[in-house]
Amino acid sequence: MSGVMNRVFSRVRNLDAYPKINEDFYSRTLSGGVITLASSIAMLLLVISELAMYLQTVTETKLVVDTSRGEKLKINFDISFPAVSCTLLSLDAIDISGEQHLDIKHAIIKKRLDANGNLIQLRIDRIGVPKLGKPIQKHGGEIEHNETYCGSCYGAELSSTECCNSCDAVREAYRRRGWGLMNPDSIDQCKREGFVQRIKAEEGEGCNLSGSLQVNKVAGNFHFVKSFHLANIHVTHDVKAFEDDSYNISHKINKLSFGDHYPGIINPLDGVEWFQHTPNGMYQYFIKVVPTVYTPLRGSVIRSNQFSVTEHYKGPEVRKNSLPGVFFFYDLSGIKVNFTETHTSFLHFLTNICAIVGGIFTVAGIFDSFIYHGHKALKKKRDLGKLG
Repeated sequence: MSGVMNRVFSRVRNLDAYPKINEDFYSRTLSGGVITLASSIAMLLLVISELAMYLQTVTETKLVVDTSRGEKLKINFDISFPAVSCTLLSLDAIDISGEQHLDIKHAIIKKRLDANGNLIQLRIDRIGVPKLGKPIQKHGGEIEHNETYCGSCYGAELSSTECCNSCDAVREAYRRRGWGLMNPDSIDQCKREGFVQRIKAEEGEGCNLSGSLQVNKVAGNFHFVKSFHLANIHVTHDVKAFEDDSYNISHKINKLSFGDHYPGIINPLDGVEWFQHTPNGMYQYFIKVVPTVYTPLRGSVIRSNQFSVTEHYKGPEVRKNSLPGVFFFYDLSGIKVNFTETHTSFLHFLTNICAIVGGIFTVAGIFDSFIYHGHKALKKKRDLGKLG
């Protein structure tokens, strides 16, 4: 039995690709020491570099057709208008499906700015002014004790039972009709709420609007226009209401994004500002929105959008049937971008480490052998007197 084992061990021993040399036959040289030191340093640096690449997250990009349907598009904005007061500034959103949102106030914050752009007062956009005097009923008389109030819509009501009990309600009724509210001081609700006084008090001020919109995921636009004369711009409207106005649409876009933030996103309009030197005009941004999905290594998937933009200004001399204001026209791309965070596998990392160690060890050995045998040959020729 022991003889069989000895034969097996002998055959395995013959397979040894790394034969050992007795230490008595070792010959250590200065060049070999220098090469060993240099190769060890190079090996260490490359291993550290490979380790850093292994620990680093890599983002892969893939383009696919966007097949999503029925989703909403979230628009985040923070825009300053240095020459338009908050009372006279309105935000509207309209899409190609016909859905309209006029004078949006939900989730919108208006900040009054002085001539230097400093914050004056922070308030949620609502009138909120104490009402003065007795309200006038729809039939024309003042409200009596214990009588239910029903204010007039001044011809803009859609039915005989509709009531407009606030200045905002009257303005909304006028917007539905596509009319411009030319003289708010003649409206009892606006007069009691001090609407005109507030406009005069804010004269010379600017306004900062910030917030977000949820719109249908179809092409459309949102725009900032003068709410005092707002009319339905998709229906025949009275453009003459703007002819005598001095409406400065200078603006600065502090932030504009379509969807949630994800690592590496670039919003090209952040920090963009434009100053108007002549009154009125229409400033247009044409935006192409690209749906984007970001999948991190850890955490939930982020569904967002990135966009590209071009700009165009239409001056008052050419805007025949256009409202003065700042308009953002957006359209959706049919291609979706998928970003996926990935990690180099451990086996790939281990393979690269072995390649580094083995490659440097082999190259260093070849280089050392070349120097050693070259030096040995030169020394032999010199001893024979052939060099001289």
